[in-house]
Amino acid sequence: MAFRGWPEEALEFFAGLEIDNSKAYWQRNKERYETLVRAPMEELIEELAPEWGEGRIFRPYRDIRFSADKSPYKTNIAAMNRAGYIQLSADGLGAGSGMWHMAPDQLERYRLAVSEDRSGGALDGVVATARAAGLDITGHEELKTAPKGYAKDHPRVELLRHKGLVTWRDWPPGAWLGTRRAKDRVVEFLRRSEPLNRWLQTHVGPSTLPERRR
Repeated sequence: MAFRGWPEEALEFFAGLEIDNSKAYWQRNKERYETLVRAPMEELIEELAPEWGEGRIFRPYRDIRFSADKSPYKTNIAAMNRAGYIQLSADGLGAGSGMWHMAPDQLERYRLAVSEDRSGGALDGVVATARAAGLDITGHEELKTAPKGYAKDHPRVELLRHKGLVTWRDWPPGAWLGTRRAKDRVVEFLRRSEPLNRWLQTHVGPSTLPERRR
């Protein structure tokens, strides 16, 4: 079936889950989740695949092994493809693209590229354009000052402080969410995020460290 957005009942499902995050609530409402929440996400990911690559939907269950919060279920549905991340919750739709958390070897290459005038200046332009288009620039973690070995008054110290770099956009709920305009907004976001991804792929690239050292 073609993607036609999420009905208001999908957000109501998550609002209820935030109040009653229990197995009993989940079991009572599992069919609503499958038909009103997950099915539209599957349709969206399938339609995005020709341009953005095959995607996958994350499991709805939280990993509570090392968490003080023992709530069993995530209060959003999220999916990822080659270009970015998409999530739906009671607060609306969100999307992100880039490198959320860089491994040590990636972070070293990132900082070097940011510090150099040509590559760092190019990133400055990419970030300014993204912000002008309404995208947030964020990451997993940010230092309070310049990293060791870099001047505190470096002209791009804000970018040097990042330990990950992504574009992000939130859209509060509205009638548009129940239409194909939801896909249009995601596609526009992913296209506006392409320059940052190209910069990251060129100057940072994937980590070559063993998984345990990342």
